[in-house]
Amino acid sequence: MSGAALGLEIVFVFFLALFLLHRYGDFKKQHRLVIIATLLAWYLCFLIVFILPLDVSTTIYNRCKLAVNSSPAEGNGSYVTLAPSKQKCFKPWSYIPDGIMPIFWRVVYWTSQFLTWILLPFMQSYARSGGFSITGKIKTALIENAIYYGTYLLIFGAFLIYVAVNPNFNLQWNQLQTIGIAAANTWGLFLLVLLLGYGLVEIPRSHWNGAKRGYLLMKTYFKAAKLMTEKADAEENLEDIMEEVRKVSESIKYNHPLRKCVDTILKKCPTEYQERMGRNMDDYEDFDERQNSYPSEKSLAKLHKQVIYSVQRHRRTQVQWQILLEQAFYLEDVAKNESSATRQFVHTFHSQEPENKIIQYFYTPTVEWYWECLLRPWFYRVLAVVLATFSVIVVWSECTFFSTKPVLSLFAVFIQLAEKTYNYIYIEMACFLTIFFLSICVYSTVFRIRVFNYYYLASHHQTDAYSLLFSGMLFCRLTPPLCLNFLGLTHMDATISHKKTQPTAYTSIMGSMKVLSFVADGFYIYYPMLVVILCIATYFSLGTRCLNLLGFQQFMGDSEMTSDLIDEGKELIRREKRKRQRQEEGENRRREWKERYGNRDDSTRSRAVHTDQKESSFSETNANRPLSKYTRSNGRTERDRIELLQDAEPLDFNADSINDDPLESDSGR
Repeated sequence: MSGAALGLEIVFVFFLALFLLHRYGDFKKQHRLVIIATLLAWYLCFLIVFILPLDVSTTIYNRCKLAVNSSPAEGNGSYVTLAPSKQKCFKPWSYIPDGIMPIFWRVVYWTSQFLTWILLPFMQSYARSGGFSITGKIKTALIENAIYYGTYLLIFGAFLIYVAVNPNFNLQWNQLQTIGIAAANTWGLFLLVLLLGYGLVEIPRSHWNGAKRGYLLMKTYFKAAKLMTEKADAEENLEDIMEEVRKVSESIKYNHPLRKCVDTILKKCPTEYQERMGRNMDDYEDFDERQNSYPSEKSLAKLHKQVIYSVQRHRRTQVQWQILLEQAFYLEDVAKNESSATRQFVHTFHSQEPENKIIQYFYTPTVEWYWECLLRPWFYRVLAVVLATFSVIVVWSECTFFSTKPVLSLFAVFIQLAEKTYNYIYIEMACFLTIFFLSICVYSTVFRIRVFNYYYLASHHQTDAYSLLFSGMLFCRLTPPLCLNFLGLTHMDATISHKKTQPTAYTSIMGSMKVLSFVADGFYIYYPMLVVILCIATYFSLGTRCLNLLGFQQFMGDSEMTSDLIDEGKELIRREKRKRQRQEEGENRRREWKERYGNRDDSTRSRAVHTDQKESSFSETNANRPLSKYTRSNGRTERDRIELLQDAEPLDFNADSINDDPLESDSGR
């Protein structure tokens, strides 16, 4: 089993990162390099979280083996014995052979740092560039990142000059490497505590509020009102951008040198706008440089960038609106079915997507009623209590993990108790649950936060390339300090425990933080205590209230603006519900009409065809005969009229609008 657990987790984490990226990204429309870079960043960060418990169990086994093989008289002075010399060590099932973990951590860590500080910022500028060639996009990305890279080079160069001039410093390459790692981890820890303080409170509270049906429905109405405003703004912005594209397309004709750039812009426009612009294009008109003023390639690149952004935003709001409607309809169905006497869940609208037959077989309407109306609220309440307990333990341990005598950190107490009995399965499970909960609190905040329209992770394949790359940067910067903080909570970090024990392979590549004593003994220990203040601020929603005062509407139960938006959202949902009901009623009437008169129409059509054949044969045989005095033209016209009436479908008088003018049908395409 040596190394088998490591291999299994490597494969599992890869598919986990691939699944999450497929949920948020769009493999078909986004650039392959963006997908690969984001997938690699997410994969490496998730890999660190899942592999670190194996490193802890392997380190505990190595400490036990070192303690058994050495006696007090034979101590080499590097490590102290943690167990009696007669203690027998049991190899863990997930034991990783010596020499593998240091190389593994070194490759994973430096690859993630290369991604977050060099490659991903460059690819962000490359993805947002409106250039029409690879060279133009690379040039734009280098110019935008010149200040970014130059700032780091300036700071690093000033530090090297200070070290070279000061005779008190005699730093070697390993120490410079440690200083660089400490600087990156310090920046990550600063952001980590902010996100952790929010997640420790918001995650249990969101699950507790998830058990309140009225709360969820009111919040959905609030989201509907805000999303409708954003949706209208996105449509208006797209119309303005498309009008500029239309003017450029009409001014730059087919034989203009910049026509290729215009064609590239047109390919990024929605289909209906492409057709509309194509009809107004006169390809046979030559351009005249002396009479008309044409836009430059730089202005076309700017327009190209605006088109990409506006189309992506418009598509995202449209998809989010449909998802929010389904969520609102379902919550209203749950509220109606709670008082059902039959205890069978009845949906107002049928699902538009085909359901899985296996799920449909087991998840019957009766099972759905018991789960949604009876069991789910209690399940969410119990889960919220468990998560709140974990949050309290984390906050306590963050404030007391620096105390080694006595040991006050609860996570360190759990690990040390399991270390005495060498229960490796318990050690790995305790480590995994701890770091997994910390990761959920931090990563979920990364998925929830939204910086206006520049950074926003939207599910159902609606996240743009810039936001995907930015999330990869955040993950790579947050994961190393998160793991160091976890090792400090469990006293597996020698800097915290102040013991000369064998360190984990992960901390060994970080180097000794004693090079920067004010960071190791000051910032790393006392700054995490700030999480208490952040948790209190999150509990009383101070950040939400500040944003509300600044004009950014947030969901607050005691706000008049929130009540107005809830009423507006309720009216929007009611309007969309009536619209969908009218559509379904019209489809049902058409279906009933076809079922009732479909066979009669078919028989009428067959009789008409047979009669036409007989009449045509009769006319051929009597082509030379004189016309009779009486003809059947009258009957033939009447019969055609009857057939046309039978083929007609019933009118839907409940439709939203009736277009009387057939010439206006093109505008509604």
